[in-house]
Amino acid sequence: MEGKPMRRETPEYITEIARNLRKEQTEAENKLWQRIRDSKFIGHKFRRQYAIGRYIADFYSSKAKLVIEIDGKIHDDICRKEYDEIREKELKARELDILRFTNEQVLNDIKGVLNIIYQRISTPE
Repeated sequence: MEGKPMRRETPEYITEIARNLRKEQTEAENKLWQRIRDSKFIGHKFRRQYAIGRYIADFYSSKAKLVIEIDGKIHDDICRKEYDEIREKELKARELDILRFTNEQVLNDIKGVLNIIYQRISTPE
């Protein structure tokens, strides 16, 4: 179509992986999801295990243009850190902001995590 930019679709295998990840949430992901689901969190709708291009965000709010990642021990691996950096650059190129928390932060200080998310959403850019 002339005049409309080509939209890059999410590959079907990524969508399938996201579906499976929703069924296999970690304890930390579930704890945060229970607090932000159903537009409970200051009127923002979050999606979990949401496919953005070829990547899957743990949580995503289109209204806030915000990706929230919950990192477990796997993210300490050097290869995974390199992958995360590339992924983060691509997500930021889509004008998305990214907040990262560890499993321990979510499990041990959910109020602190929610406060950081609140500050990010309620502060005008």
